[in-house]
Amino acid sequence: MPTSLSPSPEPRSPVAAEALLVLADGTLLRGQGFGARGTVIGEVVFNTGMTGYQEVITDPSYAGQLVTFTYPELGNTGVNDADREADRPHARGVIARELSPIASSWRAEGDLDSWLAEHGVVGIRGVDTRALVRHLRDGGAINGAISTDGTAPAQLLAQVLSAPSMGGLNLAAEVSTTTPYSWSSLCGAGFDQRRQQGPERPYRVVAIDFGIKRAILERLVAHGCTVQVLPATTGLDEVLALQPEGVFLSNGPGDPAAVGSGIALAKGLLQQRDLPVFGICLGHQILGLALGGTTFKLGYGHRGLNHPCGSPGEVEITSQNHGFAIDADSLPEDRVAVTHLNLNDRTVAALALHDQPVFGVQYHPEASPGPHDADHHFGRFTALMAARR
Repeated sequence: MPTSLSPSPEPRSPVAAEALLVLADGTLLRGQGFGARGTVIGEVVFNTGMTGYQEVITDPSYAGQLVTFTYPELGNTGVNDADREADRPHARGVIARELSPIASSWRAEGDLDSWLAEHGVVGIRGVDTRALVRHLRDGGAINGAISTDGTAPAQLLAQVLSAPSMGGLNLAAEVSTTTPYSWSSLCGAGFDQRRQQGPERPYRVVAIDFGIKRAILERLVAHGCTVQVLPATTGLDEVLALQPEGVFLSNGPGDPAAVGSGIALAKGLLQQRDLPVFGICLGHQILGLALGGTTFKLGYGHRGLNHPCGSPGEVEITSQNHGFAIDADSLPEDRVAVTHLNLNDRTVAALALHDQPVFGVQYHPEASPGPHDADHHFGRFTALMAARR
C-alpha cells in the first residue's frame, strides 16, 4: 500500500472534495481537489517559474503530464484569453500548494478553478509541493495519478503502473494541427510591444507544428514573417511546394526519437543546403537526430524561467520546458557545432551547422513566460533569410 510522503496542510474549505496523488513508486499525497472532477494519469514533473501558470498549462509541450508548480499559490491573476498558448489546456493535471480564491488583475477574465473545470483539467491543492519536488529531483520524473472521484489508492497505483512511460511516446502527433493554417497578425500586440522593424516584403516561413506555442508565432510575425503552419506529418515535397524562405521546426511533447515523420522531414530539409532552418526545443532535438545524433531522457527535466545558457563570453537566462536532451558526443563534429551549453548541467542548449544556415536552441526564446534575453534568435533566423534574398 502507498505510504504518505508528508502531512497535508489543513483544507481551505470544508466542502472541497478530497483528492489523492499517487506516484508509481507507491508514494501517496492527500489534498483537496479543484478544477474538474475525475482521475488523470501522466508523468509528474515540476516547473520552478514564479509566474505564467496559464501559459504553462496551455503549452502543448506539457501534453501527457501532471505539472507541479513550485510557486506556493496559483490563481492570483486569474485567466484571460490573451495568455493562452493554445486553444485549450494540454497539461493533464495541476498540482499546487495553495489556490487563491480571488483573481486580482486588470487582465483577468475568469478564475483558474472554474477555467480548469470547464476544460476538464483535474487539480490537487493542499499538498507539500516542496517535499514533492525534492522527491522528484532525487528520484526523477515518474508516472502518477491525480484523483478526485473517490478511487481507492491501491486501484490508482495499479492504473499508474500500467500506464506507458514518456520514453517512446510520439505525443506530437496528438497535439499537432490536422489542417494547415496561416498566421500573419499580432493578436497580443496590445500587451507585448516588442515588434521589430521588418522588411517591406515579409519573409515566407513554413512552420511544422509538433505542438507549437502561440507566442512563437507571435514572435515570428513580430520579426517580419508570415507563417504557414503545417501538420507534424507533413512531407518534404509539401513544404517545398510553398517555396518557403525559411522553415521552422516547433516545440512539442513526448520523445523526439519517436517523431519519425519529423526526423525524415528534417533530413530532407538538410539536403537543401541553402534553406534556413530554425528549431526550438523538440524541433532542435529533431534536428540533432536528423544529423545523426541521439537523444536521452533527463532525470527530471528542465522546466522553469531562470536556466542559464551560454557560449564563450555570453550568458542568456532562458525559459525552458523539456525532458529530453541531445547527446553532445553523438553529433558529427565536422558538420555541427554545439554553440551553447546549459550552465547548470552542461547539456546541449544550442547547435548550428558549420556550412549551412541551420540552427536550433533547446530553450524558448519566445519566453511567455520568462525573460527576453534570447529573443535575438528570431532576428538571427530572419537575418539568414535576408541574406538569401
